Amino acid sequence: MISKPPLSRREFLGSVAFLAAAPLASAVEAEPIIDIHQHTNYSDRTDQQLLAHQRAMGITTTILLPAGRPVTRPSTHEGKSNGLAAKTGGNETVRAMAAAHPGEFVFGANEVADLPEARAEIEKYLKLGGKIIGEQKFSVECDSPHIHEIARLAQDHNVPVLLHFQHGTYNLGFERFHKVLEKFPRVNFIGHAQTWWANIDKDHGDQNVLYPKTKVTAGGITDRYLRDYPNMFGDMSAGSGLNALIRDEEHTRAFLGRHQEKLLYGSDCNDTIGRGLGCQGAQTIAAIRRLAPTKAIERKLLFENSKKLFRFN
Repeated sequence: MISKPPLSRREFLGSVAFLAAAPLASAVEAEPIIDIHQHTNYSDRTDQQLLAHQRAMGITTTILLPAGRPVTRPSTHEGKSNGLAAKTGGNETVRAMAAAHPGEFVFGANEVADLPEARAEIEKYLKLGGKIIGEQKFSVECDSPHIHEIARLAQDHNVPVLLHFQHGTYNLGFERFHKVLEKFPRVNFIGHAQTWWANIDKDHGDQNVLYPKTKVTAGGITDRYLRDYPNMFGDMSAGSGLNALIRDEEHTRAFLGRHQEKLLYGSDCNDTIGRGLGCQGAQTIAAIRRLAPTKAIERKLLFENSKKLFRFN
């Protein structure tokens, strides 16, 4: 028998990566996943890299969330938060990506909330087929007249609104958001980001702590919003969503069971490859699969809840 030469380090790593990816790929072929939170040009990522990233993660439908137009005003921190503070593309870029890949990508509509022309700009893209308003990520009070106008527009077009809650920075006054939920009971709102996820914990006292690592006591503001308001949903994307899933896994299993009809998978991942330890989006899928109390709940979180909310065929 002729012995084979030992694998080089490069060959070994390649074979390990292939074997690690194979179970994910085979599972994905049988089980569709909807990603409700992605962006064009995210941290200078190209459209082709985005396409490859989503396919590598096994995403079958991706919702692209545009930025508002670049402006210099307090609501964009004098321009520092333009492009959703991540160089993301605007309305026309997400519409073009969806047109180039029908079925795989759909798009949302957005504008800086306090611009006088915000309603007209968002409505233009909703009429072109936009499925959601967002990502609303601007420095305005979360119960301000600007957000009320966004909600009225969402109500008129029967689409959800996705908001980035970050204490002291975006959609301020999270503890008052119940007023908006009560004023617009026919509008579905999707909560996202650091302050949304930190407040799953009843004991979260210091709102300046955006990525808490402590054990979780059920009953925080976020927990109550999901429990008490039929029109409040949660987006599990980004580092904040992943942190919330893994910081207290015992709590997470109960939380996913408790809110199994209200939570939606999103990635909000700017990686260019889509697999490996560096890809937060793939880690979130893995955490959901590991921590969902049942297979039926896992499928709700990764697919069925979003299919229902966005009325996908």
